[in-house]
Amino acid sequence: MKLTPGQLESFKANHFLLLDPFFDGDEVSALQAEMSRLKDAGHFRNVARDGDGKTLSQTHVNLQSFGMYEHSPLMRALPFESKILEVVSQLIGDPAVFQHDQAFLKPARQGSGTNWHQDNAYETTTTDPFGGVAMWIAVHDATVANGTLHVIPGMAGEKLKHVRDPQSDHHIRCYPDESRAVPCVLKAGGVAFFNHGTPHCTRGNSTDRERAGIAIHFVRENCASLILKSAGAHPYLTGPMASDGTKEFGVRVAGTWREEVERTLDLVSGE
Repeated sequence: MKLTPGQLESFKANHFLLLDPFFDGDEVSALQAEMSRLKDAGHFRNVARDGDGKTLSQTHVNLQSFGMYEHSPLMRALPFESKILEVVSQLIGDPAVFQHDQAFLKPARQGSGTNWHQDNAYETTTTDPFGGVAMWIAVHDATVANGTLHVIPGMAGEKLKHVRDPQSDHHIRCYPDESRAVPCVLKAGGVAFFNHGTPHCTRGNSTDRERAGIAIHFVRENCASLILKSAGAHPYLTGPMASDGTKEFGVRVAGTWREEVERTLDLVSGE
């Protein structure tokens, strides 16, 4: 996917970019089905806490799954998909390294959000907030009512103070000026790309339907630590060191996204 000069300029100025649509109907259906399968298999856990960072909330649910590529051939193939890497290369350059994946699922009515933070505040593996980019996928229609992603434009270069988030069992949070916040309203299959220094959050889900979002994180090689680059779970996705996944996973992963989409849909239909 070739970005326009306007899109590239907007990302450079605002540090985020919305592409909607991005995934087609079959891809969306496969992602939705895989989120349901992973949830039913116990790969999501509630990270919401009742204000002390320890006590499991009985009123709010913020389901998180981390490292989905370990449990899902579909999710393993996702960061290798060529249309994603074309965008990543244009936004942060090459070679690009896979950092991690995660998903958050907000149940109807009681789904809680994830408070404001900058991804780079977590990452000892990223040395430059502009050298990393996250792709946030709206698995279902993402609206203000169901707590879509919110970002604050143009702040990726500002290092904000973070503290432990008492509403989560492990997250940290910051307190930016929310008056400039932009809600990323997306149809299912739409995506938001944002630099690792971009303050962002999600809100609670007050609707009658659950909502899920998937985040895939990428880092340009010269902004990644030696630990990240040498670990088997962080393959090179572009550049001369890229092995199409064979070095890290023992099989070719690049180019299998559509195959995995079709396989997932066949399983859903019972074929």
